[in-house]
Amino acid sequence: MSLSHEVMPDVPVASEMQQRAQRHLWLQWTGMGRLAPEDVPVIVRGDGCYVFDERGRRYLDGLAGLFCVNAGHGRVELADVAAEQMRTLGYYPTWGYAHKPAIELAAKIAELTPGDLNRVFFTSGGSEAVESAIKLCRAYHRLNRQGSRTKIIARSLAYHGVTMGALSATGVPSARVPFEPVTPGGCHVANTNVYRLPAGQDPLVLADAIEERILFEGPETVSAVILEPVQNSGGCLTPPEGYFARVREICDRYGVLFISDETICAWGRLGTWFGSQRYDYQPDIITTAKGITSAYAPLGAMIVSDRIAQPFMETDAVFAHGLTFAGHPLSAAIALGNLEIFEREGLVEHVRDREDGFRARLEGLKDLPIVGDVRGAGYMWAVELVRDQDTKAFFTREQLDAIVPFISGELFKRGLICRTDDRSFLALHLAPPLVADRDELDEIEATVRAVLSEACERFGYR
Repeated sequence: MSLSHEVMPDVPVASEMQQRAQRHLWLQWTGMGRLAPEDVPVIVRGDGCYVFDERGRRYLDGLAGLFCVNAGHGRVELADVAAEQMRTLGYYPTWGYAHKPAIELAAKIAELTPGDLNRVFFTSGGSEAVESAIKLCRAYHRLNRQGSRTKIIARSLAYHGVTMGALSATGVPSARVPFEPVTPGGCHVANTNVYRLPAGQDPLVLADAIEERILFEGPETVSAVILEPVQNSGGCLTPPEGYFARVREICDRYGVLFISDETICAWGRLGTWFGSQRYDYQPDIITTAKGITSAYAPLGAMIVSDRIAQPFMETDAVFAHGLTFAGHPLSAAIALGNLEIFEREGLVEHVRDREDGFRARLEGLKDLPIVGDVRGAGYMWAVELVRDQDTKAFFTREQLDAIVPFISGELFKRGLICRTDDRSFLALHLAPPLVADRDELDEIEATVRAVLSEACERFGYR
């Protein structure tokens, strides 16, 4: 049965593995100078929706690793697929060559994508997929004698990766500022945080802001618009009705390409194979990664429409771009095995079946005075926390410095891994593996409720 309500005891003594990690392993997005060895959780095993640390403690993985372990942990059949592929062909590049796993995976992806998105260019991960798309859009426009089209329009707080090209699209200041100047050309407009829109304002002004920015920059200089179906950073920002139809019209009007960044939103996360299907729009390019292999091996992809690929297929033009491990045989074979699991177990349909119940559980938290908004889709949700429900007032910096460590620490102690994000405002991110069922969703709700209730009492929010 669930262990989520049992507060796990503090263990102040660092293990040997924690000490070695602190000495030699440079953790990502982590302030290493402030990190004590005992603060580094060492995860050793996974099973379904749960992971276990070296001391045997069990945690519900409410973030699916990093929004990516879609089929759940401990899939022995994927280990078998990997072993068989390594015995057959451990590696060969897709630079002028092809191999069976990459061919079969590309064909399978084309079968699942909407419309004419039939050309698959593999990468090592999501940042590289976005980087590839930005470069392809520039190359496409140059082939069409529109070489001045170099700018890319993205949204405020959007995260599109941290390689220097992708970083130009990323709208998260904390990711950009340490490395500025970034690659030129990134432009940003308002995101779709409808919860924060002034009362009575038409939400479609958020789409019209893209047209206004295109006109401000000069249509002849704009290469592409890149948007997530549900914007993860900022707290699962969903589009208002009609938003993507309006964006598609705007892009067509000005000859701007439309990239749907589905690094997270594809592979069942929103209850559809691709997020663009969930919101019924047809992009020119889809970028994806993460759930394509359920993170059992690194892999990303840029999926391109026939129309955009055509100039490269019918002329001597070369897309002069590639990555050593793109379409790696091992990763491609695992991805095929992963998609077989999805189809055999009906995981996409399962997410659709359970979505309303997940939403209802989280919306029930609004009886707590610090819960302002609940938003998301499928198995990707955020709970925005506020210091006043009526005014939607943000926490002050001083308040955040007190409440964020408490909430994060208590959730983890009670056996729930999720993200407490205060990049712009305070939100809890919840995105469990797609195999999560009623018991796991109940456990998530109960743990979050217990911690937020305690936070209300401790910090005086009533």
